[in-house]
Amino acid sequence: MSRAKWKGSFFDFSVFSKKKSIKVWSRQSSIPFYLLNQHVFVHTGKEFKKIFITREKIGFKFGAFAYTRKYTAKFKTKKFILKQQ
Repeated sequence: MSRAKWKGSFFDFSVFSKKKSIKVWSRQSSIPFYLLNQHVFVHTGKEFKKIFITREKIGFKFGAFAYTRKYTAKFKTKKFILKQQ
């Protein structure tokens, strides 16, 4: 279920800090316009991921661009397969 339009977008207070490097723990807050062309560090639960804010990302959530899962290959590498033959 989405947020009601009359409430507007949700912004956490940590997003409004005037620091050089902005660290965001609130992944559900929307990306405001004044962060255009800036780097933001978004918390994934374990570490901070560096994200560059472009025009297309404004209005979306911070969490959509900082993935929390690490991709691992589900197949054996070619080196390992060649050694077994």
